Amino acid sequence: MTETLDLDVHLAAIAAGDATAFGRWLAGAEPVVRRSLRSFAARVDVEAVVQETLLRAWQVAPRVEPDGRPNGLLRLALRAGRNLAIDESRRAGAREVQLQGGEGEASVSSLEEGSPSLPDPLLRRVIAICWEKLPPQPQIALRARLDAAGAEPDATSAARCGMRLNTFLQNVARARKHLLACLDSQGVPIDVGLSPGGAP
Repeated sequence: MTETLDLDVHLAAIAAGDATAFGRWLAGAEPVVRRSLRSFAARVDVEAVVQETLLRAWQVAPRVEPDGRPNGLLRLALRAGRNLAIDESRRAGAREVQLQGGEGEASVSSLEEGSPSLPDPLLRRVIAICWEKLPPQPQIALRARLDAAGAEPDATSAARCGMRLNTFLQNVARARKHLLACLDSQGVPIDVGLSPGGAP
């Protein structure tokens, strides 16, 4: 954190809805948020947590009050990201125990060893069906996010899609929401801990 410039110079503009200012904040904040979540990579989808964290930062920016210390919005994002990752990690552990029934010890050891599981062809087919049902703009945004694979900031992906950053983030969130609803309707419920209003 000490090596990061005070990104709160953009806070007033972000609070006023300036997506360009948020893009500048994002360019400095996203790598810091991503690094802070590395320890969770073996248990949770860190990319999804980063996405949700940055979306929340955009949403709460108008309510952030300066406290005299630098990087207030970034500090809030780091705390929110860690809490999201902890919640996801707990859910992942609970799901693993439920799937294994009474074989909790075996499931824990397999997780620790990082033993890979083979892809389920039926699940892949359901995901493909749900992907095709996505509205065009959310599908474009989510495809760009997946193609980037964390190698470029969302502001760059948004520009490649011809979208403003806020529009891009909203479309990614919409795509995620549509996919989850579709998977649930196909009998594949996935609890990712979306808070009410967390996805537009």
